Amino acid sequence: MLRYAALAFGAIVISSPAEAISRYTSTAMSCAEVQARIGSEGAAIMRYQSRNNPSLPRYDRYVANEQLCPVGHIGARDTIPTADRAHCPVLRCKPEIRERLFRRPWVFSN
Repeated sequence: MLRYAALAFGAIVISSPAEAISRYTSTAMSCAEVQARIGSEGAAIMRYQSRNNPSLPRYDRYVANEQLCPVGHIGARDTIPTADRAHCPVLRCKPEIRERLFRRPWVFSN
């Protein structure tokens, strides 16, 4: 009986649809539209051209809040270019570096 339950559970997991993340071009949208899309979907990938090298496309995953970041990551404020603003504020996930791992008590002694 346990074998059939495990087989049924495996079939359900395999047949369930995967949730895909939406991809948008941020320079084709206003700052308010970008923030609204990220807020309504929870997370989105935004693409734009590099400021330093216009032939280089840039992209990253932006989230509505820090709880949507994977384990070991924190929400960091960032800006991306949009159609109406050069610096639209958004939140992206970045790896957490614990400050205490790099403390050197002999350097910062009181």
